[in-house]
Amino acid sequence: MFEARVDRLLSLMDDRGLDGLLVAEENNMLYLTGFSGGSLLLIPRFGDRLLYVYSVNYEAAKTEAFGVEVRLVGRGEDILARISDAIRDAGIKSLGFDSLKASTYLKLRDVNPNVDLKDAGEILWSLRKVKDQSEIELMKFAAELTSRGMNRAAEMIMAGVSEREVAAEIEYEMRRGGSDGVAFDTIVASGPRSAYPHGGCGDRRMKRGDLVVVDIGAKYRGYCSDLTRTFIVDEPSPKSLRIYETVREAQNLALKAIRAGVKACEIDKIARDYISKAGYGEYFVHGLGHGVGLDIHEPPTLSPKSRDILTEGYVVTVEPGIYIPGLGGVRIEDTVLILKDRAEKLTSSPIPQY
Repeated sequence: MFEARVDRLLSLMDDRGLDGLLVAEENNMLYLTGFSGGSLLLIPRFGDRLLYVYSVNYEAAKTEAFGVEVRLVGRGEDILARISDAIRDAGIKSLGFDSLKASTYLKLRDVNPNVDLKDAGEILWSLRKVKDQSEIELMKFAAELTSRGMNRAAEMIMAGVSEREVAAEIEYEMRRGGSDGVAFDTIVASGPRSAYPHGGCGDRRMKRGDLVVVDIGAKYRGYCSDLTRTFIVDEPSPKSLRIYETVREAQNLALKAIRAGVKACEIDKIARDYISKAGYGEYFVHGLGHGVGLDIHEPPTLSPKSRDILTEGYVVTVEPGIYIPGLGGVRIEDTVLILKDRAEKLTSSPIPQY
């Protein structure tokens, strides 16, 4: 699995004329080696792949990292000097990198004046966007755990219960099922605060008629899931119900159209046009969705300006929303796997009916 990923990476490096690649992002290291606790990973086109690790992670790296030579970096040792020696030993003249601090880039450039440094982050994304079968299985389980958390939220939401109480129960349920943690800070935003797309959660206690946006994600073996449901406490007002039904139908239309080969911006347009025709276009303030994987937000994007064409193996969210200041907001979101002629919904928590 990891060897196949590195082989594809080496082919892309060859296409771009790179003699080596320096990986600093922990999720890229995890993707290529199965271990995320390294400091830097050097991948030459020819020769051993080198993972530089400080002592706190050294023993774990020797056990868990696949396909690399693990090198210990001593306390106080200059890791960039060690990397520079390896660059020279491997005869690297053109070195790509995924993401470096400005200070690290400048020092690396100064120490290696004969090496051409190139931003090559898009190479890793081009690989990571398309999930292999092992990734899909992990993401399906992360989605299952997330759905369990949402089902617990549905049991908890009622007048008098605080946002924090609901969030705690959600996270406990996901952890109990096997989650390694949350993919992002749990959102339980009720009443007027539900009009904030990223409303977080606080001490507010829910009241009759509140819209409550619950946006959650479990993480499992590094992989994320993303799921949003909106609940209405007790009886909905006619205006809240109309907003809710508009968002639900917008998502339904987008899900019917999404498949491989379609432009991401076209899927966004389907949902956005429906919301606009209902009179709420100005209140749909974000893109329809985003990629999910080792990061909770990653390419591709589903938005009006997206240039992405959906490809089989992408995992993305579909999450239309309407947010009206002073009243509240509605968002309905699922994580889906793009297939040849349809999308498979990975998250399964029922959408509430009102």
